[in-house]
Amino acid sequence: MGMTGMLRTLAAIVAHDVSLSWRRRGSLLGGVVFFVMAASLFPLAIGPEPQQLRALAPGILWVTALLASMLSLSRLFAQEHADGSLDQLLLSPHPLALLVLAKIAAHWLASGLPLLVLTPLLAQQYGLPSGAALLLAASLLVGTPALSLIGAVGAALTLGVRGGAVLLCILVLPLCVPVLVFGAGAAAAADAGADVTAQFSLLGACLALSLFLCPLAAAAGLRIAMETPA
Repeated sequence: MGMTGMLRTLAAIVAHDVSLSWRRRGSLLGGVVFFVMAASLFPLAIGPEPQQLRALAPGILWVTALLASMLSLSRLFAQEHADGSLDQLLLSPHPLALLVLAKIAAHWLASGLPLLVLTPLLAQQYGLPSGAALLLAASLLVGTPALSLIGAVGAALTLGVRGGAVLLCILVLPLCVPVLVFGAGAAAAADAGADVTAQFSLLGACLALSLFLCPLAAAAGLRIAMETPA
């Protein structure tokens, strides 16, 4: 019963947060529109040289995906903090880290998954072959959850802080560099026809480490934020 109740609670959190994101389409579409516009502007600025575009495509698409995911991170716990329901999460009999993980999963479904779907289409602007574009999307499939997990730690630590969105970016962006490097490296190796096993293994290791550490760190950050006077 305890395990069943916990799974139902986690599923309810995911469903609630995803439905809330769909109701607030403005914030949801903001990250998607930014991703599309930023990724589409680079080919215009770089020029029509095919080889140069193909070489820069993985890095550009990964950086724009990272920045797009940052746009919604500051709101990850903001609603619960504003309406007082965050206290209920802290008092829940279920582990807070698992509840935080459910909220991170909902954030990725609402903000990361649309970027993943659009990536193969945007990759055509850079002349990437379909195989390389799909591997680029696969690297984002492994890497973007890690970005959400790392970002959740920053969102928890900056909760209720004035100018928290800027501080969040300062805290999170350096921590995302390994994911960015391994993800763009995997896509670049795929375009060059090289073996991508090493890059994907490192990317998966980043995801596994983030999956283990970040919910615990975010839960600790939420407790600190709720104990600190505003």
